[in-house]
Amino acid sequence: MEKYSSKIDSYIEKSQDFAKPILQYIRETVHEYCPDAEETMKWSFPHFIYKGKNLCAMAAFKQHCTFGFWLEKEMKTMQEITHDIEKNSMFSLGKITKTEDLPSKPQLKKAILEAMELTDMGVTLKKASPSKTEMEIPDYFQAALNDNSKALGFFEKASPSFRKEYIMWLTEAKTEATRNKRMEQALEWIEEGKGRNWKYEKK
Repeated sequence: MEKYSSKIDSYIEKSQDFAKPILQYIRETVHEYCPDAEETMKWSFPHFIYKGKNLCAMAAFKQHCTFGFWLEKEMKTMQEITHDIEKNSMFSLGKITKTEDLPSKPQLKKAILEAMELTDMGVTLKKASPSKTEMEIPDYFQAALNDNSKALGFFEKASPSFRKEYIMWLTEAKTEATRNKRMEQALEWIEEGKGRNWKYEKK
């Protein structure tokens, strides 16, 4: 892993024009306050790694960006910052469309330092234990759903078995390319209210 990854350069370059300065600002700020941060791509979007653990991540979509910390549910700083923000994206900072939508530099510094401290203390992400019928939605799938309000709305109201079939289909993919292809197909079908095996269901 490297401090500045060419894959992240490429990701920023391919992003929408409005997103480029936002992503660049986040990147510079993370490195400024966490000099040991390393960059990598996970689930098709940029992550910053600290001591081998996910510290924070950012992503760009067609009309907004998102940014957040892996341990944000454990972070006092993030709870203070996001108190009045509408939770409508994969991270609690909401949909970011300009650099000004981000917390102030002192707030970001405080958040980055707290995230590093929690990592140093060995705090890990608490996974909600799913019931026998309810499977946990992988982060990459949740991110894609969050960017497709129609599919998200249907998926949230669907039965546990409907959700489970799609989650298993995605998590069983052997490669990222296969998974991304399946995810694209899944979103299209979910938008239309179709189950994973709709082709084989009795009319």
